[in-house]
Amino acid sequence: MKAVVFHEHGDERVLKLTEFQDPTVGARDVLVRVKAVALNHLDLWVRQGWPGLKLEMPHILGSDIAGVVEKVGPEVTDLSPGTEVLVNPGLSCGACAACLKGDDNLCPKYRIIGEHTRGGYAEFVSVPRQNILPKPSKLSFPEAACLPLTFLTAWTMLVRRADVKPGETVLVQAAGSGVGSAAVQICKLLGAKVIATASTEEKLKRAQALGADHVINYAEKDFLAEVKRITERRMVDVVFEHVGASTFEKSVACLPYGGRLVTCGATAGHEVKIDLRVLFYKRISLLGSTMGSKGDLFRILQLVEEGRLKPVLDRTLPLEEAAQAQQLLQNRNHFGNVVLLPSPL
Repeated sequence: MKAVVFHEHGDERVLKLTEFQDPTVGARDVLVRVKAVALNHLDLWVRQGWPGLKLEMPHILGSDIAGVVEKVGPEVTDLSPGTEVLVNPGLSCGACAACLKGDDNLCPKYRIIGEHTRGGYAEFVSVPRQNILPKPSKLSFPEAACLPLTFLTAWTMLVRRADVKPGETVLVQAAGSGVGSAAVQICKLLGAKVIATASTEEKLKRAQALGADHVINYAEKDFLAEVKRITERRMVDVVFEHVGASTFEKSVACLPYGGRLVTCGATAGHEVKIDLRVLFYKRISLLGSTMGSKGDLFRILQLVEEGRLKPVLDRTLPLEEAAQAQQLLQNRNHFGNVVLLPSPL
């Protein structure tokens, strides 16, 4: 099969288009012909590497996958070739207490397709049957690929971790990203007021089109000062944070007594400062989050089918332009999701 791989960590130049062996298909696995795979900042982090990350090289990135069933293992009896599907990128053991409670993203053996195992920057990917969901019928393959990791991550942060309530105000940082654009929609679905930040006027307009009540151009204005102005110093109940070092300290300062900050990433650096006196005196909650349960993705897809949530597709590119696609993410020259097309649509 055709695939984009890397043999060593580095910048986007390590990505190479090559012929690669087809994935093996186990007894309970499904071979998916990848029609579309959305990029995430996770792809950039894995490509760059970090201490302790161990991968089988060469590695194939790509977590958010939409495609068609090509082949099934002998123990898979409820799927047939030609079925249009979406892949849930979370892998877990299925047998521990966390998995059996439906908290499979808390499984000690939790892994993510494209991060810990070979992913969707390829014509084919093999995944366990439990990671297969029906593709929403109203969506194209590129639109469907925008959903799994981004929407499940944002849903878990806002619904499960921060427990956003109707009438609350949420500051969504970097609303132009895939997870940020999903967060704006989910907040509005929950009945919350949204203050969204982005770096350009065009991104701010698109955030408003998704439902943001107020917008802040963080490249031109101090977002903390703007939050104080917009809320008349009442501040925000929840901060949806995934930027990291460059925004974290001021994100905490945007919270009132009893406020919550939930984070899933650190695209602008992972070492942050916090005054512990502020943390305990203001009774602030700092919440970490990664992905979410398989079950929640079914609810998200239902809301997509009903038209209450929608994927945000920035553009599509052919698989061979994976390096250029990652540069778009690195330089933040996108709104929503950039999607690669490994197979003809």
